[in-house]
Amino acid sequence: MSTTTERGAARIVQRITETAFGPYQTAIVRIGFGTTWLVFLLVELHHRHHLYGPGGPWSWAMGQELVANNNAFTGLLWSDNGLWFETVYGLSIVASFLLILGWRTRAAAALFMFGVLSLQNRSIFAGDGGDNVVHLMAIYLVFSRCAQVWSLDARRAARTVPGLPSRDRVGPLLWTVLGAGLVVGTFLNRTGLFVLVLLWGLWTAQGLWWLVCRYAPRSQPRALLDVLANVVHNGALVVIMAEVCLIYATAGWYKIQGTRWQDGTALYYPLKLDYFTPWPALSDALATSGLLMLVLTYGTVAVQVAFPFTLFNRRVKNVLLVAMIMEHAGIAVLLGLPVFSLAMIAADAVFLPTAFLLWLGARAARARDRLFSRSAAQEQPERENGEVPRTLVG
Repeated sequence: MSTTTERGAARIVQRITETAFGPYQTAIVRIGFGTTWLVFLLVELHHRHHLYGPGGPWSWAMGQELVANNNAFTGLLWSDNGLWFETVYGLSIVASFLLILGWRTRAAAALFMFGVLSLQNRSIFAGDGGDNVVHLMAIYLVFSRCAQVWSLDARRAARTVPGLPSRDRVGPLLWTVLGAGLVVGTFLNRTGLFVLVLLWGLWTAQGLWWLVCRYAPRSQPRALLDVLANVVHNGALVVIMAEVCLIYATAGWYKIQGTRWQDGTALYYPLKLDYFTPWPALSDALATSGLLMLVLTYGTVAVQVAFPFTLFNRRVKNVLLVAMIMEHAGIAVLLGLPVFSLAMIAADAVFLPTAFLLWLGARAARARDRLFSRSAAQEQPERENGEVPRTLVG
């Protein structure tokens, strides 16, 4: 009996150390949160100074006082110069785009986390629940191997020959620049030291990984680093899943304690607030049906409370997952909260079944191939006539 148990435990440990679980799930989470933050930054581009800039209502001095009390990390308080603010904001946009593409994903994830923490902690009163989810996931993504599939890094890795020394030059140059930035940030930063320690640890680990891949690609240290990376990734994946369950469980149980949720009228009131009614006619039409309000109110609570308990039943879990995604899509349309809904849908994506993600990836690949083949077909007659293709003009 003990021998069988030991063998089972050994197989579990072997799987955890040899495999980075959920490659497609972590990839869709990476793309989802990169897209969410990029959309937010672009939508609020004209209001960025009022939200996080040194000239906003929450002044630079007030931000310094707040950060001194809560010990939060934000690079925006390293300087009150307007150019520095624009640099951080622009860097956040670039990091989000690179995270979506999966180009130098580890460095992009570190920059993504730096941008999210710097902007959100600069003015914490400008955020909502969706910002809190992005805040947490930005940290978790740093520990994950979220570029195994659907990324430029995966495409580049497929072209390399396993076991041969790495000839990468862009990576070392990029991490050298990031290291120089860390040195400057270490001298300027006074709070949030945990984040700086995390960034230095990440920079050191990446440097060690490059050295081993460059000079000892088939050695035991290389295999050990791969095992450690898998263990850290799997731990981060478990934390992400637990975080999503915790969000829904706490939201659902807190709703149960509210009298408006108990009598089934909670969803009626936001539909009557001007701030949450981008489509007044649609909101009024829904609010006039008492039965519909009752069903939606009780259904929201039931789905949120029940979801963590359905993870061991794949079919029921998938049904509730679809219901929650539809719920957030409805919130985006009816209440005018698209960024919050995008963040929650991106978090829900960690539970999407692999078969569905493979189907989704195949459909996206076919659509991409049709798009490029159509563009090539349009350019071919122009080349035959001696004309310059339109895609090359300008």
